[in-house]
Amino acid sequence: FAALKEAGEVVTWGDADFGDDFSAVADRLVAGVSYIVGIELAFAALKEAGEFVTWGYADFGGDSSAVAHRLTAGVSTTVGNMSAFAALKEAGEVVTWGD
Repeated sequence: FAALKEAGEVVTWGDADFGDDFSAVADRLVAGVSYIVGIELAFAALKEAGEFVTWGYADFGGDSSAVAHRLTAGVSTTVGNMSAFAALKEAGEVVTWGD
């Protein structure tokens, strides 16, 4: 599970094998997060500046490193299905990752 606190901090709990271990990105989730999206085994957080942060099972969208350079700014929204995410950028570009 993941929750977004009023100050924009993300907290997680539950089974680390199901996306609840965010230690690799925790320093980027202490403030400034606008919303989070969870899918079966991964999470994605949109920060106020348009930066995207992902964590969880790599093959199910928890690893966005292949498209990270496209997710550093200008993301307006995202959706996820069982094993992948799609982010819509302000300029209309759609960026996808996962399985």
